Amino acid sequence: MSLGKSRLEEDTQIDLTPMLDVVFILLIFFVVTAAFIDETAIDLQHQSPSASPSTEKPDNIVFQVSANNDITLDGRRVDIRSVRANVERLRASNRDAKVIISTDSSARTDTYIRIADQARAAGVEDISLTTH
Repeated sequence: MSLGKSRLEEDTQIDLTPMLDVVFILLIFFVVTAAFIDETAIDLQHQSPSASPSTEKPDNIVFQVSANNDITLDGRRVDIRSVRANVERLRASNRDAKVIISTDSSARTDTYIRIADQARAAGVEDISLTTH
């Protein structure tokens, strides 16, 4: 009787080799697809507290963003939809003008991105971000 029981145990074993093959193929698939993810980020250089945005060259276009995301240009409030027109107008007189976006540290990031997108649409590629 003991001979029959050991034979029964041998027949009921499960071969795990095909399952391991599938696991390794899935692992290779995820490693290969994850390697192509390109994360983008904003490169931020902090300005020293003693420097102020008003010390910038007068030919630069300086947008200021307050803590509640209000956008100002040359002391007047500007709507996000008019940023492109203002940049085009100011660049008409000075083609070398750069756009500088000076934001409050608690301002939302999407405000900066929307201003930068509008400036790029106006033809400006040199856009800087400062915080205060």
